[in-house]
Amino acid sequence: MFRVEDVHTYYGDSHILHGVSLDIGKGSAVGLLGRNGMGKTTLIRTLMGYVRPREGRIWCDGRDVTAFAPERMARLGIGYVPEGRGVFPNLTVKENLLMSARAGLEGERHWTYERVLETFPRLKERWNNGGGQLSGGEQQMVSIGRALMTNPRLMILDEATEGLAPLVVAEIWRVIAAIRSTGISTLIVDRDYRKVLAHTDHAVVMEKGRLVVSTPSAQLHAEPELLARLLGV
Repeated sequence: MFRVEDVHTYYGDSHILHGVSLDIGKGSAVGLLGRNGMGKTTLIRTLMGYVRPREGRIWCDGRDVTAFAPERMARLGIGYVPEGRGVFPNLTVKENLLMSARAGLEGERHWTYERVLETFPRLKERWNNGGGQLSGGEQQMVSIGRALMTNPRLMILDEATEGLAPLVVAEIWRVIAAIRSTGISTLIVDRDYRKVLAHTDHAVVMEKGRLVVSTPSAQLHAEPELLARLLGV
């Protein structure tokens, strides 16, 4: 469905991504692992059109979309849950969710405001509160719900559990599993590699801007020495 092919990305003269290739198939779940500063966020920003690669191509359904701006990539069916949540503090929960509501690529509206509230009962209690009045966990629920309201084919979750209380973290992973069960593809970045591997089919590991491992998640989970070397765990 989405393919990053031999991509080289720079920030100024700094060469960040070195020939990265990645496939995300329909309904698949991919874990993106690596220590801090290895290029994970740059890869996401390149895939979404925020940074244009100097070399390589990005494909969607066999179409070259390398030059697409972020808003055009979003219309192809990418929902993004950014690190830091990005909730509008001066809008209510309801307004934060409804502002992103749109049909999917083929006109489908599986994810509605009502369904998001059913998925996150806490937001039903807080629907009229401003984004700035919410806890970190509640803001993350809004961020995920807002992405779902776009009825995406692919959800990208960048550190969705960072800094949250354990009970909230468990709730976020429950929802990620529910999203996956609906057939939405997912690309997950998270420091908890065990959870990432448990909730994905395939895993890739980045090191210094290169993909050094690409393997089924279960297989990588069974190699603790390799994980220790690449992730420092």
